[in-house]
Amino acid sequence: MEKIIEENKQGESLVLEQKPQNTKKLFIESYGCAMNFSDSEIVASILAENGFNTTQILEEADLVLVNTCSIRDKAEQTVRKRLEKYNAVKREVNPKMKVGVLGCMAERLKDKFLEEEKIVDLVVGPDAYKDLPNLLRVVESGRDAINVILSKEETYGDISPVRLMSNGVSALVSITRGCDNMCTFCVVPFTRGRERSREPQSIMKEIQDLWDNGFKEITLLGQNVDSYLWYGSGLKKDFEKASNMQKATAVDFDQLLEMVAVGFPKMRVRFSTSNPQDMHLSVLEVIAKHDNICNHIHLPVQSGSNRILKEMNRLHTREEYMTLIDNIKRVIPDCSITQDMIAGFPTETEEDHQDTLSLMEYVKYSFGYMYAYSERPGTLAGRKMDDDVTEPTKLRRLQEIVDLQRQHSAIRTSEFVGKTVEVLIEKESKKSDQDWSGRNSQSITVVFPKEHYNIGEFVNVEIMSCTSGTLIGKAIGHSDMN
Repeated sequence: MEKIIEENKQGESLVLEQKPQNTKKLFIESYGCAMNFSDSEIVASILAENGFNTTQILEEADLVLVNTCSIRDKAEQTVRKRLEKYNAVKREVNPKMKVGVLGCMAERLKDKFLEEEKIVDLVVGPDAYKDLPNLLRVVESGRDAINVILSKEETYGDISPVRLMSNGVSALVSITRGCDNMCTFCVVPFTRGRERSREPQSIMKEIQDLWDNGFKEITLLGQNVDSYLWYGSGLKKDFEKASNMQKATAVDFDQLLEMVAVGFPKMRVRFSTSNPQDMHLSVLEVIAKHDNICNHIHLPVQSGSNRILKEMNRLHTREEYMTLIDNIKRVIPDCSITQDMIAGFPTETEEDHQDTLSLMEYVKYSFGYMYAYSERPGTLAGRKMDDDVTEPTKLRRLQEIVDLQRQHSAIRTSEFVGKTVEVLIEKESKKSDQDWSGRNSQSITVVFPKEHYNIGEFVNVEIMSCTSGTLIGKAIGHSDMN
């Protein structure tokens, strides 16, 4: 395996792994959650064993794949525009090109892409990527191909991902797949199946490989990492049927986090995403115990209203969430907390909306991901609930949430001015080729002059000023993490 340097659309340098013997070109794009980006690396690895190297040049690709997201309608519309672009290139430049759809949108729409719209050659769901070589043979014989069967066991733990879009510094490590939390607004249980965890030793082996190849930071990844549970089998829901020996030797998330932190003391560790109902005090204590675990928790709440939380089938109350926030601030005082928030969920009243704003005032999140409600076909909300909040009301409430978050982000970044933070240098700053950009333990972007420092180094940076989303400072030396 050799490595070449290419630039992506943003002009950032990427390290692409290439097998000299491979003769075909794969162009793959990912949209949506971090899990989709992780899955694309698995797909690239599978196809690398079947004659494909990745390319950043669409026109030269033999195979074009788009890894899709169905969580919101806007994401699906973005994918459709990209498919139009692919097919235009196929018609006008490269008639031999094959086009495929992966991921959640593939799982949700299935035959529609192939039979009704006829805009792709193959459709592959998130649990069927190992079948790609067979599906490509079907496509090459002149037929369309589809596999969207959901698995109860597949974790891809035996596959070493090809690191796409890699800066050679940070990497994603998947530890769970699927989700058992049937939130009424969410398509994930229908597109990714039941929750199952990956065998711990395969996780440790993947991290070891990353460390051996110079990576300095990993993100343990799953739809709901805090419910990680390995007991020698697959589905979490079957744990009660496990033997006494299996239960006695089971590994949960705080134990896995401890294993990684102790096993790789110079590797910085992040994780995402957490569900409030599954985050326990033991996880917070592990974070507080180890300096190499980042002090940042992404903790989606979706709404500050108990009534709306119940309508969403979120299995926590406003009060339980606030107690968890209190515990985080007590156990990890300098921890940043970030959110997901939905504005305009069905039946949401102005009082419900004010509950969300008051919860935000209580927490003062460092940053967040905020959206207007988008009805997703197939979900319980889509089937049973009337999308009765008008679009102007949704957008007005969303803007109020965004404006308040901007205020809170400014408060949180200003708390670092005058302090020294540890930063892992990840890339060149977007605004100046004289500056480096990286993140501190709280996952806030830090920008500072390059001087003699290099990508992949941990440096201590004194913060001189800030914006609502960025810390600006000056490096004062390497940190002990190097």
